[in-house]
Amino acid sequence: MTIASPQALSSSTGTSESSAAAPENPNGELGKNAFLKLMVAQLQAQNPMDPANGNEFIAELAQFSQLEQTTNLAESSSKADAAGEVAQAVQLIGHKVSYTDPSSGEKSEGTVQNVEITASGATLTVEGVTGIEPTSITEVS
Repeated sequence: MTIASPQALSSSTGTSESSAAAPENPNGELGKNAFLKLMVAQLQAQNPMDPANGNEFIAELAQFSQLEQTTNLAESSSKADAAGEVAQAVQLIGHKVSYTDPSSGEKSEGTVQNVEITASGATLTVEGVTGIEPTSITEVS
């Protein structure tokens, strides 16, 4: 089965696309919707006298479904890891900890007063010192 590019399809229909237009997919990633649009375009462009093998399309759909489920699992796992990190940080509130001070690199200790949750993860405030990464904690008592 031969698949024509979208430019070739549009030129065969008499329409033309401007080459100055910004690309729709600058990263070159094929998302769910783009994959399905491509598959529909393949089905529409096939020669009715020489139809494509249906098993090929079923195999492609199965691979796509497997990839989608793997992606969903990875996203869920990432979210669970982040939630676990936040839960561990919150459990440190009120506990005395020893840590490496991020500004001076010296060992310090104090009581965890606050947990701040940002896009990059949880950070602690220990005795007024903010931005302490939970990974810099060396001892909890």
